[in-house]
Amino acid sequence: MIDIKVPTVGESISEVTLLKWTKKDGDYVERDEVIAELESEKATFEVNAEKAGVIKLEDIKEGDSIKIGDKLASIDEKASKPSNGKPSEEKKSEARGHKSEEKKKAKVEAKNEEKIEKEPVVILPKPKEEASDDVKASPVAAAMIADKKVDLKKITPSGPEGKILKDDVLAALSSPGRKPGSESFSRNEKPEKMSNLRKTISRRLVEAKNTTAMLTTFNEVNMQAVMDIRSQYKDKFKEIHGVGLGFMSFFIKACCYALQEWPSVNAYIDGDNIVYHDYCDVSIAVSTPRGLTVPVIRNAESLSMADIEKKVIEVATKARDSKLTAEDLTGGTFTITNGGVFGSLLSTPIINIPQSAILGMHKIEERPIALNGQIVIKPMMYVALSYDHRIIDGRESVSFLVRVKELLENPDQLLFGKDPVKTLLEL
Repeated sequence: MIDIKVPTVGESISEVTLLKWTKKDGDYVERDEVIAELESEKATFEVNAEKAGVIKLEDIKEGDSIKIGDKLASIDEKASKPSNGKPSEEKKSEARGHKSEEKKKAKVEAKNEEKIEKEPVVILPKPKEEASDDVKASPVAAAMIADKKVDLKKITPSGPEGKILKDDVLAALSSPGRKPGSESFSRNEKPEKMSNLRKTISRRLVEAKNTTAMLTTFNEVNMQAVMDIRSQYKDKFKEIHGVGLGFMSFFIKACCYALQEWPSVNAYIDGDNIVYHDYCDVSIAVSTPRGLTVPVIRNAESLSMADIEKKVIEVATKARDSKLTAEDLTGGTFTITNGGVFGSLLSTPIINIPQSAILGMHKIEERPIALNGQIVIKPMMYVALSYDHRIIDGRESVSFLVRVKELLENPDQLLFGKDPVKTLLEL
């Protein structure tokens, strides 16, 4: 009999949460098969069977907290494999049905991803008691539903063909306890245990507020040039590189140049020392149903636009599927967060310690501005830089943000980070 114990996942982590059993008590498991999914305060991870045999699970329920080193299960490696190593017809039928469902799900997800450049539609699961037809929602609405855990039954779709829009979700959130248009009210309360991830987020946010001298500086960016480039080249870009051209690659590229010009924004305090970096490991904030995560894109300053877009999709997919490792989440030197996808016009992002600064992107909104003596309508975005005043002075923070603005409004400078004319004149 072999005991399977909760593995060590980090020096400071003493307990984890059981998210899901992937095997049942008494099942025959092969070596290296996944038996459980656990969540630490930093990431989710899988536990595998060390030997083949019949598994006996400990009396631990999904959602329970368990200590590092605690026994999860035991495997009787001497137990014989059922039916001469072949599953019964019933098991085969279940397996075939499971695989068939997985294939159907994969096809649906693939079709959804193909549509994302045209008119994105996100398919959300409906409760069992509702009709079997899929519920459609815009990407922003779907993200809000997942983030706020909104009950689909409390949302009244207003979009074409019953699509849920952002305003529908906002209406449901503004009317807690009742469906919009209904006169019935509810005062139910539902206590829910905080996950290890949410506890960590809470602790780190309070620590950031209490241990840094945080200030925020603001500016606005005329996004017309970037939007024109995307409109002109996005189809060709996707054809050649196999990935869409988004806004994040422009912002990461601009920030990397600005970080190299203003190194204190890319540094952090370690005791009595200031640690500077000659590389840019950019963390990007990703919202998931379990909470906010900040996976890292390593050496972003050395990546092309296509490479950045591929990395963004890679880490966002891993975050969505709860496949991020501790390595994916540690070591960033600067963070970018995009509240604009949820409709935020302006906010003050909080520093992702031990980093010293974070850039907040927001929604693009057409506004009148004065340009060359004329009032014109342009797609504008407010940007915010929250920074630790202990290490970054006002001059550096403002100059950094102004440099990011200049690079975004003049995307040709993103090729090598300088004004071509000034470079020519050696100014």
